[in-house]
Amino acid sequence: MYRRDFMKTAAFFGAAVAGAAAIASSAEATSSVEMNELGSEGKSLARRVGLWDLTETRWVKPGAEPETTTGLVAERFMMGALLQEIIRPADDISRRAVKRTDFLTFNRVEGRWQYVSFDTRDPVGLMPAWSKNAGDGKTIDLDFFPIAAWSDGGSAGILMRMRQETRFDGPDSDNKDQYFTLANGEGIEWLGHRYSYSRRG
Repeated sequence: MYRRDFMKTAAFFGAAVAGAAAIASSAEATSSVEMNELGSEGKSLARRVGLWDLTETRWVKPGAEPETTTGLVAERFMMGALLQEIIRPADDISRRAVKRTDFLTFNRVEGRWQYVSFDTRDPVGLMPAWSKNAGDGKTIDLDFFPIAAWSDGGSAGILMRMRQETRFDGPDSDNKDQYFTLANGEGIEWLGHRYSYSRRG
């Protein structure tokens, strides 16, 4: 009798534990799906999808005259929760002469932006960056992992810190500013690169 009652009790608790595990697993799966969805930050990225005319301005050192490049477009599309941007000449429909590409996403688990870029014109490799927080919805501030800036004077580089500020100036206008600081002890930061975007009608 006691053995039969024990077996019934064990079976009951076994079923209860299995049920709780199934509920926990289901909740975890639901949470994972929800956290992988766009959220408000991701939806703001999705609104930037499309073809944008691009003007690129560069300052090679503090106080230098600006060097401006036109005739470029930025092609943007979503890949899951990531916004990919490809910079290319406007007439390069086949994307054979891509100048630069980057990925931007908001990590809802970490509560911050993640970013990585690659520029075919500079031998600096992949350039990853992260934000400190979610931001205010109008700007995204990113700090890059230090990179070795290449110099025309030789093959050796010098360590450089970089930060990037992206501003959404409206539904059809963006600006992306990159600020550089060479690790030479001078601590001088300057605006080194500006990307000005205007959505094509």
